[in-house]
Amino acid sequence: MKGRRPRPLDDGDSGRDKGIGSIKLGKTNDKISALITPRFIVRELPIMTIISKCTAATLKDAASSLVAGNLVAFPTETVYGLGADATNQSAVTKIYEVKGRPTNHPLIVHIASINKLENWVRDIPEYALKLARSFWPGPMTLILPRTDLAKDFITGGQDNVGIRVPAHSIALSLLKEFEAQGGYGIAAPSANRFGKVSPTSVDDVQAELANYLSPTDLILDGGLSLVGLESTIINCTDVTPIILRPGAVTASMINDLLGIQIEMISNATTIEIKASGLLDSHYSPKAQVYLSGSPSPGDGFIALSKHPTPDGVIRLISPKSSVEYAKNLYMGLRLADRKKLSRVFVVAPTGDDIAVAICDRLQKAAYKV
Repeated sequence: MKGRRPRPLDDGDSGRDKGIGSIKLGKTNDKISALITPRFIVRELPIMTIISKCTAATLKDAASSLVAGNLVAFPTETVYGLGADATNQSAVTKIYEVKGRPTNHPLIVHIASINKLENWVRDIPEYALKLARSFWPGPMTLILPRTDLAKDFITGGQDNVGIRVPAHSIALSLLKEFEAQGGYGIAAPSANRFGKVSPTSVDDVQAELANYLSPTDLILDGGLSLVGLESTIINCTDVTPIILRPGAVTASMINDLLGIQIEMISNATTIEIKASGLLDSHYSPKAQVYLSGSPSPGDGFIALSKHPTPDGVIRLISPKSSVEYAKNLYMGLRLADRKKLSRVFVVAPTGDDIAVAICDRLQKAAYKV
């Protein structure tokens, strides 16, 4: 598909919209399932194309572009990912270049179904299969011993690989079409510059990467991300699982499923396994983020709606629940930068649900302070 425009937006003469805009999560994920309705426009930019109506035809073209070695940014239920053919070293190298990401940081491979798991991993413990059957498609990544298909340029030289099945219908349709064209999986970190705030909308991707993508690269618009935080990462290379990065699949959900008390690492330096998002400083806006102290007039403020806004302070988001907080957090941090604020004060939510993941991201965003 190099050099070609995407196919026309409509699939036929019926005049009916055949765009794909829903999300289906795993059977235990009903609480976080919802509908996403994309905007139906195509915007031609000087250096890449944004496809806002993801029909079967445009997704087929996007898959062909991946097969040809190009990059495709696409929506998932967590955040937007920057995808490449996970078996194509040249294409994967482009991901690292566009993101400015160190090449020893492993990437997560996205597949269309659990049935493709054994292409990429081996020695799968029974508890990992149970997790996959329960939470896929969904916001969970499993770290498992790799097969020969997962090369060093994907794993950062490790003997393990991270893998997941996303729960966004556009992502799943893209993966299925990619596999139909001979692909095995799509490597896709978040579609932002390394260490910065992850994108939860197509506008975020454009703002982050417009100056780095090529004319043959594509961005698929799937509306706002439903979850808003990156996937839970679980190390499954030992006799019991360990959460490396918290997310929407929580420790309590895993405990209930497996009947064990799952561990969660508190310091990435205590383990040898490398995975996405484990650096002390990450998910950072240009503004300084403070998790304590009192804001002054002109500072930004993020908190649940029950917390009043101090006089003269700029309210960035006002979520009513932890789920809403997670969905809008990155939007609030990006808004602070657009408003050119120098400081953002945050009141973090509490609880053992997705609030744990929110606090993890906030601590990393505030690490420099």
